Amino acid sequence: MKQVFASLIVGVSAAVATAGVFAADVTGAGASFPYPIYSKWAESYKAATGNGLNYASVGSGAGIKQIKAKTVDFGASDMPLKAEELDADGLMQFPVIMGGVVAVVNVDGITPGQLKLTGPVIADIYLGKITQWNDAAIAALNPGVKLPAAEITVVHRADSSGTSFLFTDFLSKTSPEFKTKVGASTAVKWPVGVGGKGNDGVAANVQRIKGAIGYVEWAYAKKNKLSHTQLKNKDGVFLQPDDENFKAAAANADWTKTPGFGVVLTDQAGKASWPITGASFILMHKQQADANKGKEVIKFFDWAFANGDKAAVELDYVPMPEAVVKQVQSSWKANLKDASGKALY
Repeated sequence: MKQVFASLIVGVSAAVATAGVFAADVTGAGASFPYPIYSKWAESYKAATGNGLNYASVGSGAGIKQIKAKTVDFGASDMPLKAEELDADGLMQFPVIMGGVVAVVNVDGITPGQLKLTGPVIADIYLGKITQWNDAAIAALNPGVKLPAAEITVVHRADSSGTSFLFTDFLSKTSPEFKTKVGASTAVKWPVGVGGKGNDGVAANVQRIKGAIGYVEWAYAKKNKLSHTQLKNKDGVFLQPDDENFKAAAANADWTKTPGFGVVLTDQAGKASWPITGASFILMHKQQADANKGKEVIKFFDWAFANGDKAAVELDYVPMPEAVVKQVQSSWKANLKDASGKALY
């Protein structure tokens, strides 16, 4: 799927969707990281309830802007907002799904999962310090692997992205130089490379450019048959990405530790922990001007929590633990109100 702006529309004919005429009961916008599972859930939800959903996969930064501007019923971000920012805009946030970000490459002779990389080495690649695939630092991690004397093309997100936040947060935790020069955010000043809009745009560029390296959510890597790499985690273990390793990274998360469930799961301890794991969050206004729309948003995610785990696992996401779901539901009761102050859930 090579597109800058991805949206999912449920309950309309393919002909109408192709023409760009959309109909949906609730609207959301934001992170591309959870797009595959939101799409699958929306399809199933429409079949089960008759209610539709329109979600625009425009990146976390754009989703945050749209919910603040009240142009959508919910926003989605893979970078949790801090309590002061939530309070300033009258927002609440809650986690919906977890998954992993992977490094992907297009290098002649390298098969999926063969190449080993570490945070510091990837950081040096993205800083423009390592420019060839047969560089000594890469070769040292991959004895016996024939690495070509080919130029590395760095691919990064061109939009404000929660996937970029998770990726740069991991690199900042493992490379002091990257933390100082680039830092962790949804949008950073990249020293080198070419940009792509959304996970789709990065995936397309990596597929197209020989010698490329990029980062995408795991479902996109699998869907596009991209060659992923192994990554070294905090305990020094090289891992292949899979949902069990994503679960391991999330296993010890304390979701009550910060307001708004703002847990960041990168570089977690544990031999089985995938180092670039993260949650995707939904943002809603605490006071809902249109109570019916607010209720419909909650009905959708409540349905997804109850019925969507199988689809999530099939797409290599990690469902939220039952205890966290109960905490989220309690937060809906406490925070989401109509104009008169009546709880929506």
